[in-house]
Amino acid sequence: MARVIAVCNQKGGVGKTTTAMNLSAYLALHGKKTLLVDFDPQFNATVGVGVTHANDETIYHVLLTGQAVERAVKPTYLSNLEFVPASADLAGALVELVNLPDREFYLRNFMEKARSRYDFVIIDLGPSLNLLTVNGLLAADEVLIPIQCEYYSLEGLDQLLQTINLIRDNLGHPLKVLGALLTMYDKRERLSREIAKEVRRRFPHHVFDVEIPRSISLAEAPQFRKPIMLYAPQSAGALAYERLARELIGG
Repeated sequence: MARVIAVCNQKGGVGKTTTAMNLSAYLALHGKKTLLVDFDPQFNATVGVGVTHANDETIYHVLLTGQAVERAVKPTYLSNLEFVPASADLAGALVELVNLPDREFYLRNFMEKARSRYDFVIIDLGPSLNLLTVNGLLAADEVLIPIQCEYYSLEGLDQLLQTINLIRDNLGHPLKVLGALLTMYDKRERLSREIAKEVRRRFPHHVFDVEIPRSISLAEAPQFRKPIMLYAPQSAGALAYERLARELIGG
């Protein structure tokens, strides 16, 4: 039975999609059967992975139009990695779900059908706290929170932790905070070192040992529709995400 991990932070530009894509790829490389689910209306992971799919073969169509799960699950460049794409249609789900019964549980229902086939499921969530985010958190067992090493990195983090607590208390879902991941870290910069130190001091849950460096290779890889392991396998970013996967598997 899969460990389902949502990658979430309401702040944009912190490396959520980069983390979801590259963590999934390295988990697959290490022999773990992995499913990556793009649940972001911006569908950046779908573009970055570059998987071909029909217009009606996305997570939106599975959840809201009755499309078969099997049609939306696509193979990728790695034998142990499969992918469920998103599209701009997902933005409409925010409106469509509002008046539906059990609207918070649609992605969870999908996950119950799919999770038995995998060791890990990674869900890439959008940069906001809305009904889609709640769906993603309710579908997950654990949440991984990327935190960019910049001055405003902790802004809004308390609200996310409060949302997680509300899901636990009000909806009875035992969601675990897997940990915070420091991203865009530059050890040469005093600010990066100070923010990393502050996160490790203030964050009330686990903080991963590895720090994801600020990296041109990580920024370029999605343009070529490749994970960092295929684009620049010896880069600092690649080595960091491999270490993250090892840390996760070991935990």
